[in-house]
Amino acid sequence: MKTLVKTFAAAALIAITTFTMAAGKPAGDNSKKAVVNLSTANLAIDHYVAVMTEGESAGVEQLFTADFNQKVQAPQDKANSRSEVISFLKKQKGEQLKCKTNTTILEDSNDYMVAKVTQQFEGFTKTDLITLINDGGNWKVSQSINSYK
Repeated sequence: MKTLVKTFAAAALIAITTFTMAAGKPAGDNSKKAVVNLSTANLAIDHYVAVMTEGESAGVEQLFTADFNQKVQAPQDKANSRSEVISFLKKQKGEQLKCKTNTTILEDSNDYMVAKVTQQFEGFTKTDLITLINDGGNWKVSQSINSYK
C-alpha cells in the first residue's frame, strides 16, 4: 500500500511539474513578439528610451510606424529605414549604454507629440528628436532625427 501511495505521489509531482513548465514561456520564444503597452505617448517614449539605452527588444516592432524613418545628422548625413533600425536594435541584445538621459516634451496634442531625448555619454551628447503619432489608440514613433555633439 505504501508503494502505491508513493507511486501516485510521484506521478502527481511529475504531472504538476510538467503542467507548470508547459504553462511557462516556451523554449525558443524571444521577446520580439511580446506586446508592450503603448496606449499613451509617455509609455511609448519610455519604451523608446528603454530600447535605445537599455537594449530592450520586447515590442520593438510595434514601437515604430510602418513608414518610420531615422535621420542621423553627422559629417555625412545618413537615413535609415524602419527595417534597418529594427535589425540594428535586435542585435543589441540587452546591451545597456551608460548615459544620463533627459526627455523634454516639445509639442503635445491628442494625435501627435514631439519629444527631445538627450543622452549624455562620457565625451559626447546624442540628441534625438522623435515624432510620435496616435495610431488607433497605440502611440508609435514615426520619425527620429539624431544629432551628436
